[in-house]
Amino acid sequence: MTGADEDAITDTILIRASVERVRAYFTDPELLTAWLGQRAVLEPAAGGRFAVDVGAAQIRGEYVEVAPDRVVFTWGMAGSAELPPGSSTVEVTFAQTGEGTRVTLVHTGLAGEQARRHRAGWPEFLRLLGHLLDPRTHPAPGAPPAC
Repeated sequence: MTGADEDAITDTILIRASVERVRAYFTDPELLTAWLGQRAVLEPAAGGRFAVDVGAAQIRGEYVEVAPDRVVFTWGMAGSAELPPGSSTVEVTFAQTGEGTRVTLVHTGLAGEQARRHRAGWPEFLRLLGHLLDPRTHPAPGAPPAC
């Protein structure tokens, strides 16, 4: 890999829920905003709109692929010259295991400060997703570990 892809972010989480249930949290606006943002407009089909407000950041892009075992969308921030809308790509794959669904997120096309910020942010957001779907296994972000 060269350029911005050297800063690709990869994170994985195992969630005790079906692939279909977990995947819905990437395609349904109400479910997406339960863990990732405050407002979302989603058109989950190739070429459809992907828009979510995460804090003050207005994330804008489009879905590239929506399949039973993976969702791919572009990602960027409205008004940003450093990370303009659609300038990076997020690929999320869902693999059924005996214990639930292994979710692997790969975010490419980031560089510098944006890579650093997203590298810190994605694990926290995925922990929140895990908590929503599987609270017994995944404590709330910021909560002390269970004994």
